[in-house]
Amino acid sequence: MQESIKQLLEDIKIKKEQIKKDYEKLYNSFKEKYWFDIKWKKVIWSKEKIKELKKYKNSILDSIFSATVREILSIPFIYAMIIPAIFLDICLFIYQQTALRLYKVPLVKRSDYIIFDRAQLAYLNIIQKINCMYCSYFNGLMQYAVEVAWRTEKYWCPIKHSRKKAWEHNWEIYFADYWDAEWFKETFCKVKEFELLNNKEIGNNINSSNKENS
Repeated sequence: MQESIKQLLEDIKIKKEQIKKDYEKLYNSFKEKYWFDIKWKKVIWSKEKIKELKKYKNSILDSIFSATVREILSIPFIYAMIIPAIFLDICLFIYQQTALRLYKVPLVKRSDYIIFDRAQLAYLNIIQKINCMYCSYFNGLMQYAVEVAWRTEKYWCPIKHSRKKAWEHNWEIYFADYWDAEWFKETFCKVKEFELLNNKEIGNNINSSNKENS
């Protein structure tokens, strides 16, 4: 049973790599179609495309007066969430620098989840850009926090549940089946799968560096 699952995981890895290559080809075609490029994490638009995008830009007054009463009433509650969000952000930094380092689990890169590229879109006005930056921060922070939690779960409790969950994360493929005590013993507090991630990230960093330099 365990060997067949391992073989299935290898097949999944191969499929994921193929999907990634196909996506890169598609992404490059989009860059040519929409006249943009990315250098050092900054989106570079052509002057012609910026001019075209600005045609779709609403004025600040349009954004203010088009908002419904319910949307306006919700603003204090939405932006009040920045307080626990910043606190969580600080706690995650401390947790990673202590607990995950002690476990020898690779740290989650915050910059992989919190990305502020939407503010570079010419068809957004200042209010929309602020809203998009807030959404990027908050949602990215939640995804970043979940990945930190997942890696902790992979280290301390790598056991699949007896019932199907609504969502399964990437590390669960390495979890022991609910009934498999032997598999659990092999995976409990182990970091070998994380070491594979480290090697993959090193390769990705080299490739991305070569692309940017070229």
